[in-house]
Amino acid sequence: MLLCCTIFCHAQDAKDFMFGTALDLAKTDYEGILKKAQFSAEGHYFFTRSITASAGFDVWTSDGVSFVLGGRWYPMDNFFTRVRGLIGENDIALGAGWNQVLSDRWRFEAMADFYFKGDFAMRAGVMYVVPHK
Repeated sequence: MLLCCTIFCHAQDAKDFMFGTALDLAKTDYEGILKKAQFSAEGHYFFTRSITASAGFDVWTSDGVSFVLGGRWYPMDNFFTRVRGLIGENDIALGAGWNQVLSDRWRFEAMADFYFKGDFAMRAGVMYVVPHK
């Protein structure tokens, strides 16, 4: 029975879109509580069930906005790796994350990123899946 549930409760399908937002929980360059907060908004397009292209924005309260282009690879439905290029910060981030299905459309995500400039960040957020018709 559990096996049947996991087969039908997959996270996404090819041609689905996913939109969401996340907030940094910790980052190595923090200057104090909410003095340098960071959040992101991004969208994903699923080429296959395991490969996405993404675009969005990262916003820092003290540094401004960076446009972000990237992608994800899901080796398993609830685990992903990602690469993101931050245009504005002129940086690249490599990361990994986990998502928990909350409903047929909503996901909770937690992830960590290493930035080539030397920072490390952990963030959490929610995603909304828009299935293709």
